[in-house]
Amino acid sequence: MPEGHTIHRLAADHRALFPAGRPLRVTSPQGKFADGAALVDGQPLAGAEAHGKHLFLDFRPTGWIHVHLGLFGKYTLGRAPVPPPTDTVRLRLATPEAHADLRGPTACALITDEEKQAIHDRLGPDPLRPDADPAPAFARISRSRSSIAALLMDQKVIAGVGNVYRAEVLFRHGIDPYRTGRDLTRSEFDVIWADLVALMREGVRNNRIDTVRPEHTPEAMGRPPRVDDHGGEVYVYRRAGQHCHICGGEIRTAGLAARNLFWCPDCQRH
Repeated sequence: MPEGHTIHRLAADHRALFPAGRPLRVTSPQGKFADGAALVDGQPLAGAEAHGKHLFLDFRPTGWIHVHLGLFGKYTLGRAPVPPPTDTVRLRLATPEAHADLRGPTACALITDEEKQAIHDRLGPDPLRPDADPAPAFARISRSRSSIAALLMDQKVIAGVGNVYRAEVLFRHGIDPYRTGRDLTRSEFDVIWADLVALMREGVRNNRIDTVRPEHTPEAMGRPPRVDDHGGEVYVYRRAGQHCHICGGEIRTAGLAARNLFWCPDCQRH
């Protein structure tokens, strides 16, 4: 499932491809969003924003197109020439100069302002949103007996953090992923939050996740670059059984809340 930086990048790409005031052709070649597409067809895209893993396309006053990619959703965006859509496309936005095709999302619906606000209300603060207030996230974490690793993946606590950022931010600060939330100090939480803000902003800018510090890059360490479909240089994510870049110990993995957790037992002791 894409992490939050990917959705914020998609929002920015929509704003760049479809300038405000330009009418769009909005269709659903697959047919599953035909009614919603017909209601906004011919209108301009007034804006696009993200909260966690949710994308909102602004077609007010008619409504917002709400998209959640889930595990299988994919976006294809591009400039002219605009290819003919295939029958797997749930939503197509198009002008003569550009297009955006959505396939296989978990959610694609036309919603009202009130319905959009209800989604925001059930999500935790998003490190990439300028209106984010981390205080409610720490309040929930500080009362919880759940592990910090599980809490960071809970979208009601912090929105947008996925498996990669969860594993990497805990490693970067030497925090045992099995520590309970109530054992995390406010200063530790503040460091984690600030690091997520910085890392995820870099993710939006570069359209990939890189979490290693400059002194641990392949060039600095004289090691081969990582080869993985995920891309990006990381410390522990999907590196189970390999040597830690810092201590040389073995990276471990285990199941946690239906996802694979990755960590270094030697570096993450507190």
